Order: sequence, then C-alpha cells, then structure tokens
Amino acid sequence: MKKLNLGCGTDIRKGWINLDIAKIPGVDIVYDINKLPIPFKNEVFDYILCNDVLEHVEYVPLMKELHRILKEYGIIEIKVPHFSSRNNFVDPTHKKFFSFQTFEFFVKNSTYNKDYNKEYYFDFHFKEVVYSKIFFSKGLFIFNFIVEPFVNCCEMSKKLFELTFLSRLFPAENIIIKIKK
Repeated sequence: MKKLNLGCGTDIRKGWINLDIAKIPGVDIVYDINKLPIPFKNEVFDYILCNDVLEHVEYVPLMKELHRILKEYGIIEIKVPHFSSRNNFVDPTHKKFFSFQTFEFFVKNSTYNKDYNKEYYFDFHFKEVVYSKIFFSKGLFIFNFIVEPFVNCCEMSKKLFELTFLSRLFPAENIIIKIKK
C-alpha cells in the first residue's frame, strides 16, 4: 500500500512518503503544493493523508490533483478547521473555512449535489464520503464531551448544528473526512 503524507510538517510517518514545503528532518520530498502538478504519476497512491493543509492553499485545484494521483478506490483523509473554530482567525495563514458538507461538492451523487444539482462545478468526482466527523475541543470545555456525540449521531444533526445558533454557542474545532475515489 503506497501512502502519501501531504504537508506533513513534523508529523513524519514511517512507511509513508512525507511531503512538505519545508526541509524538515524526515521529509522525503520538499515541494510547494501551490505549484501544480505535484511530481507524481497518475494513480500512484492508495491513501493520502492531508492534515491541516487545505486551509492554507487554494484547495479546489489541489483536490483535482489529489484525485489524479490517487488510485481507484483509494482514500483521501482530510483534517481541516471547522468554520466555527477560532483557529481560523488566530492563524494568519488560513485562507479558507470548511463545513462538513464542503467536500460533498467533489463527490458524485452526494446528497448535497442531488439536492442542489452542483455536479457540474468540477470535471472530476470521487465516489463517496466514507467517514465524516466534527470534532470539538475538550479539556476545560466539559460540555463538549456531550455536544460532540450529539452532533455526530447522524447527518441531520450535523446539518442542524451548522445551520443553527448551536455552532456559535458550541464552536467546533476540526472536521475529519475520508473520501473514496
């Protein structure tokens, strides 16, 4: 299984190709992902990890590029800040905000695309979202131990959380999503 750790930073993983813009010990490939295409052949990877990367770049062209280098039935795991996270505003390098539904735009026949007929936006599509979760800060925020399971119990509860005052009252931290090609 060939795996890519895109924008790895100091999260160096053994058995993975670790790619980052910074020359950090353990980084296998130093490359700026703002310069496309990424230096890989088509359909090379079975799994791509993209933790805390997409909020720093123009991610639509990058998603197309990740689709290109991912094998059929391969998985992309993405972690990004939720739009209600204060970290969106603390980090001056963040360019984009995300909903748990953002990545459904890239999925053929997704619920969002069926409801709003937006498949024409992109000339590439993934097969399905295989995992989606909204994460909350814990620690001092004890109530988030209750809020997180409630929000993630089903798709409708995630939608209600994002559509109502609840996302302002209990801001989320991150979204983790896995998408299959």
